[in-house]
Amino acid sequence: MSTGIILSYKGLGTNIMHLSYCHQIAKVFGPVEIITLSNNFKDVAEDDPLIKKVIYLEKYHKKITDIYQLSKILKKYNFNNIFIFYPSLRFFFAAKFAGIKNIFTYPLLKKKNLHLVKAAKNFIEKNLNIENCITETTLVINDHRKKIAINYLDKNKKNIVIGAGSSGPTTQWGTTNYIKLIQKLQERHKCYFLILGGPNEKKITDEIVSAVGKQNAISLAEKNIKEVIPIIASADIYIGNDSFGQHVACQSGKPAIILLLDTPSAYSEYSKNQHQIIPEGISIQDITHDSAFEPNKIKVETVLNKTLSYL
Repeated sequence: MSTGIILSYKGLGTNIMHLSYCHQIAKVFGPVEIITLSNNFKDVAEDDPLIKKVIYLEKYHKKITDIYQLSKILKKYNFNNIFIFYPSLRFFFAAKFAGIKNIFTYPLLKKKNLHLVKAAKNFIEKNLNIENCITETTLVINDHRKKIAINYLDKNKKNIVIGAGSSGPTTQWGTTNYIKLIQKLQERHKCYFLILGGPNEKKITDEIVSAVGKQNAISLAEKNIKEVIPIIASADIYIGNDSFGQHVACQSGKPAIILLLDTPSAYSEYSKNQHQIIPEGISIQDITHDSAFEPNKIKVETVLNKTLSYL
């Protein structure tokens, strides 16, 4: 019996958020095949025994007229069961036309105010008959990749991942604030900093490394996702913007301090290892994808004190 899962999300972090629910399905039906809009999720799931395969869906997911092509793709995998983590008419009818016997999907046409965690949790509890489904799991990384990752850490210091990059400029705390934070942490602890950013954010990561010294920090901007994941998982703590790095850290059992400027709280409240910091004088309910609060409303001293409490 073959079971498929559709994660209708492009963001790598959002896909990692759903990993616990994929594991719950796999524990019932056996290792699953995941169809996702994220081209990097395969690097997260590569060593996971509960995930048989990750299929990247590059096209045929935007228009209602894509249903026929989607159905051809789904039919190719001979799924007996499929779980669709989104209220998508396209995926639902594509699964129907593909002849999949058991189709489980979010309530259709109810996309407004969709809470990613609550929706997924309720979906699994209802369809797998589970009470109080867990919302976090543990990333599986093989020993070989862990051994390579350790080479980038300083065994004599606390290794701190700084999530300086993110999906957009409005979510970023800014290089000046990170530099000040690192300098203040260096005054109190022996720390080594791994500056996380994408290939297009090398200017940001290099600026931070240059300011604090190459003996104290390294840029991860030129490393691919597969290389970066075990490094984040092996470090002591994550501090930074809401990015895939915080999802890797918290689901590797490491504290993740997340600075929220315009990312809804749902992305950083599903794990006991997540610790949110919000702008002063702002209610967390007011933080949305469009809020774009002034970065300096999150004070360096606030982040410093929170970090010291975990070091």
